[in-house]
Amino acid sequence: MLCLEELLTLELFQALPRNRLDWICDRAQTIDLKTDEVLIHEGDPPRGFFILLCGRMGLTRRSDGLEMPIGQHEAPSFFGEIPVLTGEAAPVTARAITDCHFYELSSEDFLTLLHECRTFEQMIFQIVAKRSRGLESFIRNREKMAALGTLAAGLAHELNNPAAALVRALRDVTPALLELQRMNLVAGRHQIDEVHTQEWLKARDEGYEAILHKRVDPMSLSDREEQMLDWLEDYGVEDAWKLAEPLAEGGIKIATLEELTTQWRDDSTEMRDMGLRWLALSFEVMSMITSGLRGAERIAELVQSMKSYSHLDQGARQVVDVHEGLEDTLRLFSYKLKHGVEIRRSYDPAIPKLWAYGSELNQVWTNLIDNAIDAMEDKGVLEILTIYRSDRIEVQIIDSGSGIPPEIQSRIFEPFFTTKPVGKGSGLGLEVVRRIVEIRHQGTITLASKPGKTQFTVCLPIIQHGL
Repeated sequence: MLCLEELLTLELFQALPRNRLDWICDRAQTIDLKTDEVLIHEGDPPRGFFILLCGRMGLTRRSDGLEMPIGQHEAPSFFGEIPVLTGEAAPVTARAITDCHFYELSSEDFLTLLHECRTFEQMIFQIVAKRSRGLESFIRNREKMAALGTLAAGLAHELNNPAAALVRALRDVTPALLELQRMNLVAGRHQIDEVHTQEWLKARDEGYEAILHKRVDPMSLSDREEQMLDWLEDYGVEDAWKLAEPLAEGGIKIATLEELTTQWRDDSTEMRDMGLRWLALSFEVMSMITSGLRGAERIAELVQSMKSYSHLDQGARQVVDVHEGLEDTLRLFSYKLKHGVEIRRSYDPAIPKLWAYGSELNQVWTNLIDNAIDAMEDKGVLEILTIYRSDRIEVQIIDSGSGIPPEIQSRIFEPFFTTKPVGKGSGLGLEVVRRIVEIRHQGTITLASKPGKTQFTVCLPIIQHGL
């Protein structure tokens, strides 16, 4: 049985009259836990109010599949008041770090005590406010880190292919260029006449143009390669398959090769097929350079998108192009979008630039777009519309997911409220969106949802620069 002296070690109970203290001691139930035993799991229904008199309890919360420690209770202490007061599921998991001895007061008894003693009630709510702020601060930081991790993973994914193309091009182009130089020296020793040399150069230049401007139809490329391979093998080229692909990509015609090789068919030296190898290798080098250049341009584009997204080189508030912010966000999410999400844009060209917190607005687009993708389970239609309304702009983000049930739509902007399973969402993403839109930008955000269509509408007032 709980002793009066034990209860009075906590300042919270020192304000209660003796009869209430005796009442608590009579009704409290003893609980003992061994190290690592769990008292409450995150997501459990409200259970009771706990008075810890011996040992230490650890508090954790699941985030992205991991148990994240967020605090501890060391005896003498108490906990469990928040779920009892809110009637909602436990926000954390409570696990014994050491052997623990404590008492449990039922939810009904705790609420009775709370309503009968004003001082006790005030102290409880002060502690609830402090603990809620601490939990919210922790989860906000985790949200920011999770969002950053999502973007970083997406950026790394998108950078991988162009970076690999650039590395591959730089690695392979050097030996190819050295071989071309050797071929030029060999050809120089044979004193080929100027007219014939120009014919080869013309074929090379036309192939360069075909590769640079992608003039060869990809659908017919496979057939061209097979035809080219047959001709090269008939001509007697060793490893003809190595030449067939670049020559086909260069759009070279077999009739052209027939003309170019006429005077070399009876040559017993490497000159017999060196022109063909020179032409194919020239096309390969051009393809390498083109591929590397495209990779470098894609890397530059992604870096610029990330820089623009975060507004790294600008002040906290600046002139912002909403369309650029939306496009930067979509580019950083392209790894999630390209496998099954169709993007439909309808941008109002009349929309002016805004005097706003650019990086924070991009957090709004990030949360709304990420939620839309999740709601569609990575397959569906994502619509983004912008509308100019003279004194404000509207941004509508619409997904074709299953929708948000009517009974919870009024709660989705509440802190800690989430429709996702335990450990999958903190319930702060949309609350962050609401704060940025309403508090930071004096705007509004509304929701309309039914099966097959969920629409978030963000309205932002047009504020003149400097106001």
